[in-house]
Amino acid sequence: MNELVEKITKWAGEKDLLKRENAPKQMMKVMEELGETASAILKGDEEKIIDGIGDVLVTIVILSKQLGYNPSECLKIAYNEIKDRKGKTVGGTFLKN
Repeated sequence: MNELVEKITKWAGEKDLLKRENAPKQMMKVMEELGETASAILKGDEEKIIDGIGDVLVTIVILSKQLGYNPSECLKIAYNEIKDRKGKTVGGTFLKN
């Protein structure tokens, strides 16, 4: 994953996307890709689901870099927040205690 983050960062740098001032527009791109992925899930289109998840990840990596964050560190922090959570899944949603 780190290798892909580096490749995405290099690509985004070559496209002049890594400026902090681009972050609001990049956030809109993240939301666009999330919407497309949600649509693919609703339609059961496996190929578009896989592509959509990849697109969401790419846009998130670029957004994190624009804001000066390491995407792997962000993921590590998020995991450390959830790893010990207790709760149960009800109707497909995890409800924490």
